[in-house]
Amino acid sequence: MSLLSKIGSFLKRNTTITPAEDTPRPVRKSGLKTGKVKSAKQTPQTWAPGKNKKPGAPVKRRPARKPWDPASFNVPPEEGRTRFQDLNLPNELLHAIADLGFKYCTPIQAEILPLTLAGKDMAGKAQTGTGKTAAFLLGIFTHFIKNPQGAPKPGTPRALILAPTRELATQIRDDALELSKYTPFKTVAIYGGIDYAKQRRLLEAPVDIIVATPGRLIDFSSQGALNLRGVEILVIDEADRMLDMGFIPDVRRIIYKTPAKEKRQTLLFSATLDDEVMRLASAWMVNPGKIEIEPDNTAAVTVDQRVYIVTDNQKFALLYNILKNEIVDNNSVLIFTNRRDQAEALSDQLYRYGFDCEMLTGAVAQNRRQYILSDFKEGKIKILVATDVAGRGIHVDALTHVINFNIPKQPDDYVHRIGRTGRAGKEGNSVTFACEMESFELPAIEELLGHHLSCIMPEPAQLELPEPVRGPRIRRSQKPQPGRRSGTRPPRRRH
Repeated sequence: MSLLSKIGSFLKRNTTITPAEDTPRPVRKSGLKTGKVKSAKQTPQTWAPGKNKKPGAPVKRRPARKPWDPASFNVPPEEGRTRFQDLNLPNELLHAIADLGFKYCTPIQAEILPLTLAGKDMAGKAQTGTGKTAAFLLGIFTHFIKNPQGAPKPGTPRALILAPTRELATQIRDDALELSKYTPFKTVAIYGGIDYAKQRRLLEAPVDIIVATPGRLIDFSSQGALNLRGVEILVIDEADRMLDMGFIPDVRRIIYKTPAKEKRQTLLFSATLDDEVMRLASAWMVNPGKIEIEPDNTAAVTVDQRVYIVTDNQKFALLYNILKNEIVDNNSVLIFTNRRDQAEALSDQLYRYGFDCEMLTGAVAQNRRQYILSDFKEGKIKILVATDVAGRGIHVDALTHVINFNIPKQPDDYVHRIGRTGRAGKEGNSVTFACEMESFELPAIEELLGHHLSCIMPEPAQLELPEPVRGPRIRRSQKPQPGRRSGTRPPRRRH
């Protein structure tokens, strides 16, 4: 044995190496190549299941969700009423319906769903707020579930829903998301007024349903971002307004990009469907059926309609007292004017008299509109002044009053305005101010309703107006900032 080996053996037998008490031992952490000194006071590493899996440690798993039992959706039968389970809807949809608290079909749903579920082309006429949107959405989702097509393709929807306004398009999309929460189907809304590139990115992912306004839909189709040849169900919502607003050429262009009418199902829904609308619709449908739930007097029976005879100068005083005396904390009111300048002047005047309100007109940027509508629906905004841009597609549970500060020039607009309240069987109030400059619009409204509107004179106390409590409000410009491209259309391709 060499000298070095003997010395090493001697030291090993007779020497004990004890580290100092304050000197921690080197600790090698999992996943590190070199050990690091760990403080004695440092908290030891813990092992989280699924994150840092300690060898041999049991992994905790989230308990599996119990399948929904359709028997838990217990709705007693009632004579003359149709339950949703009576329509043989898929369990995924019944589960969502149960979550929403719906039990019985509305008249339009009970009449038209059995026919649309059978694949028939239909036109449905019912007053605003009676469930037209759910009627065609339930038919679409049932068709998807019973006729699976595999994975959806980007920008290639199986169903296309056309709506005249941005507000209605977003409302339909939101309703679709609620009804399809237990299905894999994806719904996308596209409309003008917001960033084009952001919406185009939505179409680069698989999509089942597209809800769109005609102009923006044509933009995307022309740019090759959409393929409508796979559309199985076409829905034209608010068909009368779609045609009245001059969308006929655009609607035709869109329909020609879809399969032939014999190879798709076409549905039309509106609060009013006259002969002109049906003549145009017949060119796009195959032997369409027509269901009219209500006669021409389309105002909801749950809405109490009042008309005050006032001068133009007395309108604001009457509005002030109605807001003070009739609008309680949990209620909301929607005030309609005919023009943007009227809405701006009225909202400024309300501010001066102590009412916090918001304004919704065509001049408000789209992203701002969405915030206003969301806050109004959630009850954060109690008073909303709007033009008819907000007349359709808004559903606010606590909306107890609709006030026509200006009488609409079109009788149909009166029906759609007051249809924002008294929805789904709830009671609502409609108040209209008839002054010397607008009262001549009432006969046409009465003709559409099929009955006379009782006009009353306000009490003297209702015309008393105190002094304003605030100074004028400084309004921020609604014009887009220089260089901002949000909502602009893409450049045209050169051929």
